Amino acid sequence: MEEKGISKTEVFKKLREFKDRDMTYSSGKILGSMCTFPHPVGLEAYQMFMESNLGDPGLFKGTKSMETDVIRLLGDLLGKRDIHGNIITGGTEANIMAMRAARNFTLQEDPTITDPEIIVPKSAHFSFKKAADMLCLKLNEAVLDSSYRIDIKSVEELISKNTVAIVGVAGTTELGKIDPIEDLSNICLENNIYLHVDAAFGGYSIPFLNEIGYELPKFDFGLRGVCSITIDPHKMGLAPIPTGGILFREKKYLDSMSIETPYLTENSQSTIVGTRTGASTAATWALMKYLGKEGYIKISKECMKVTKLLYRGIIDSGYEVVTEPQLNIVAFRSKEISVDELAEKLESLGWAVSKSSYPRAIRIIVMPHIKENHVNILLDDLKRINGY
Repeated sequence: MEEKGISKTEVFKKLREFKDRDMTYSSGKILGSMCTFPHPVGLEAYQMFMESNLGDPGLFKGTKSMETDVIRLLGDLLGKRDIHGNIITGGTEANIMAMRAARNFTLQEDPTITDPEIIVPKSAHFSFKKAADMLCLKLNEAVLDSSYRIDIKSVEELISKNTVAIVGVAGTTELGKIDPIEDLSNICLENNIYLHVDAAFGGYSIPFLNEIGYELPKFDFGLRGVCSITIDPHKMGLAPIPTGGILFREKKYLDSMSIETPYLTENSQSTIVGTRTGASTAATWALMKYLGKEGYIKISKECMKVTKLLYRGIIDSGYEVVTEPQLNIVAFRSKEISVDELAEKLESLGWAVSKSSYPRAIRIIVMPHIKENHVNILLDDLKRINGY
């Protein structure tokens, strides 16, 4: 740190130099991210509540009231109006909270469990490995079926007396697949096991796509076995980063994680993060009110329209698509060169792509910042790479 500060002009000159090295969503070149540019209304609301701290809600009663309203709105979207939860940093914190709630509540109910285990699909987000490590849980991975969804038979074979949670995904990170959550719900009800649904990606699109006739599988609180759901407003919800959501069917799950905080104006806390901005809550509330169901349907519909264009174009360009997309993710590979080599060629042309691990493929997430013209340019580049 300098002994004496530099001028504001110089500070912002340096900041612009850092910023100029970043990629931008508006370029349409970021193809592998589940985040996108935040909506201007969300940004304005975020800035308005920058000083609020939901880690100490007694000081920010208006912001806390708004969070309660946001959770109700999200619950309404996901099949149960009367739910409980928090707006937090993102899917990772939400999934860790869910596993902590599952462990704590189950061990309170059955103290004979000494080595708690969780069952997740092979396609689960890496945050569950973090959760298992942090919470001393044995992580058991269920295999996937031919459609890259969790295999129900594999789940049943992995259940033991130590199982404290089963996880299903509504919009897998690598392929956008929706696990058979209804089957998982039935299994969990029969075995009295906590069921968590990671809908960080799909939670803000599946309900809206179903409104316009997509008939995607059930995944939410309308299924009695679902105990908690992760949903990320900073993905398809267009909220600024970091904005995540964790929702619980019953308050007892939140209560199982409650820690005394005697020096704060409210004396208990359940979230992983202590100091917690209210700005994310404000952005989520503002966008849900401003865009409404109609706005989010339009966003999801447009993303799927561009996804279908990309899907057909990739096939027409001579590439192999791993699976027909359920949501706005397309994974593909070349019949001639390796995935790594294809990725290098695309990156040399300025595209920021990512690679799925199972199966190995190039993965493109068609977020709202990717438009038809971006896809057409990408397809031209793919044709050239493939010699078309």
